[in-house]
Amino acid sequence: MELSLKANLSEALARWQAFWHKEIIRRPAAVVTAPKEGVKPVPGPRYPTRPDDDLDAVLDQVEAHLATVYFAGEAMPRYEPCFGPDQLAAFVGARLDYSPDSSGTSWSVPFVESWEEALPLRLEGHAWERFLEFHRKAGERARGKWVVCTPDLHSNFDWLVAIREPAKLCMDLLDTPEFVHRAMGNVRALYRDVYNAVYAAAGMYALGTSCWLPYYCQGRFCTVQCDFSCLLSPPQFNEFVLPALTEECEFLDRSVYHYDGRTCLQHFDAITGIKALDGIQWTPTAGGPPMLEWLDLLKRFQATGKHVYVGCTPDELKSVYHRELKPDLVLYNVGCKSEREADELLLWLERNT
Repeated sequence: MELSLKANLSEALARWQAFWHKEIIRRPAAVVTAPKEGVKPVPGPRYPTRPDDDLDAVLDQVEAHLATVYFAGEAMPRYEPCFGPDQLAAFVGARLDYSPDSSGTSWSVPFVESWEEALPLRLEGHAWERFLEFHRKAGERARGKWVVCTPDLHSNFDWLVAIREPAKLCMDLLDTPEFVHRAMGNVRALYRDVYNAVYAAAGMYALGTSCWLPYYCQGRFCTVQCDFSCLLSPPQFNEFVLPALTEECEFLDRSVYHYDGRTCLQHFDAITGIKALDGIQWTPTAGGPPMLEWLDLLKRFQATGKHVYVGCTPDELKSVYHRELKPDLVLYNVGCKSEREADELLLWLERNT
């Protein structure tokens, strides 16, 4: 394997292998990036891409940006082709809306009025075809240089929320649970179809996989999640969502749960009890305490044998996280101001582990 934009690739691959086996090579795993010296910074393309954007122009911008980044430690040059968080909904018939007032996301327009009439859902249409084309083009461009990320898959119950209004779906759980089970069975099967299709289109079997989080795996990797779990009781979660999450984790070689907010903590035992799940990326509740105030929770996650993802500054890593967290069960993601600062941080970790 060769990535021209990544120095010391063999060393990084060895550390990633150790990380997934809950081992360390002289220090914890650390994704560290900085501006590359001697070149003018270039921003990446806008997020998310629209299905009708010029995909070649988007990838031109991707490559121009990646060439200006210093990838230190376990940081891999990577890019995620994406139409927005609810893109799965668009692949089965929903319309995606983009707002100039909030350019960093998109929204699906729910279309399911009757599950009986809507099922079975199928992968089809313009957005799906363009998504596969996006991944084919990205795979061709990336070969030997950078890694194409797996999609941001808001799957299982979140997929149903995106195509059926949330309030209606909540009532479906009470009025017609048999149809919710049928719909879940449908999207659970489609999850594998989506993953396998983009995996093949981008040639990920040759480059390995990453995702919107900066992990890397030489096999099949993705984040898993269910943001809507905040509105589900533990019995509902265990009946409708947990089997799907377990199935996703077992399908993947490596997986990380995107745990979004304190209102989802009622499902702590169920989620951390998934044996095939490797780690947790904790996202504090919007407007709540910052990440530094969730150390006890990060330790609880580690106590279950799951690794934790920590995005932080160099000072936060040195003064707090490295002192408090188990080094074999953490992935640090740190942005530095210079190549020198990045290299010095990695040396500090080796000397203090």
